[in-house]
Amino acid sequence: MDLGLKGKRALVCASSKGLGLGCARALAEAGVDLVMNARGAEALEAEAQAIRDEFGVQVTTVACDVTTEEGQAQVIEAAGAADILVNNAGGPPPGMWTDWEREDFIKALDANMLTPIALIKALVPGMMERGWGRVVNITSQSVKAPIAVLGLSNSARAGLTGYVAGTARQVAGKGVTINNLLPGIHATDRADALDRGVAEREGLSLEEARAKRAATLPVGRYGTKEEFGAACAFLCSQHAGFIIGQNILLDGGGVNATL
Repeated sequence: MDLGLKGKRALVCASSKGLGLGCARALAEAGVDLVMNARGAEALEAEAQAIRDEFGVQVTTVACDVTTEEGQAQVIEAAGAADILVNNAGGPPPGMWTDWEREDFIKALDANMLTPIALIKALVPGMMERGWGRVVNITSQSVKAPIAVLGLSNSARAGLTGYVAGTARQVAGKGVTINNLLPGIHATDRADALDRGVAEREGLSLEEARAKRAATLPVGRYGTKEEFGAACAFLCSQHAGFIIGQNILLDGGGVNATL
């Protein structure tokens, strides 16, 4: 299937590893030139060079903390007239509701709600002027099915979801789509960190903790960044212009719901 993306330009945040890297690679395979962002310069440049070598697209790297005003200014300048924005940031730490204070919520909001909104506000007007654009926000399955120990993530990502629900319908008439991808358990560093926590609490090995969690999924395994990236690339494609303001689960059937 031709995604119709050859020659487009995308900003992909937090794309040196995990789901962000999966999205960057899938877009590059479709012929999209990239602006890749992450905090760690060495890992970021290594993955960017691998993409250049494999897919022959142009890749600009911006090593910065995109949750800061300075970092946002850097990626916005590098993105220029971007056609595609993929918002992504690591989730806040797990805990219990009694653990979190105001500052914890502010940090979660900055990373998982306010930064995506700032980038949308910066890049979407240009997309509207040009009559075409795609925004994909990587949120979480917890938006549909809250996870108790991830209350900070539940809260911040739900806020972004509400913002997108209204905004997507205001810009759709100008050829710009905004949608959210809701990952469940994927084989990423984030999953490793959560599994290590379970292993320590329950006296299990890391492998045992992974197997125990994988067994809770109908598919019986974790998702891959390649699967996730392919879904992102489709949402960015010429075929997805009628998908507006949606929250699409990629969770291996983990959320047991009819709608």
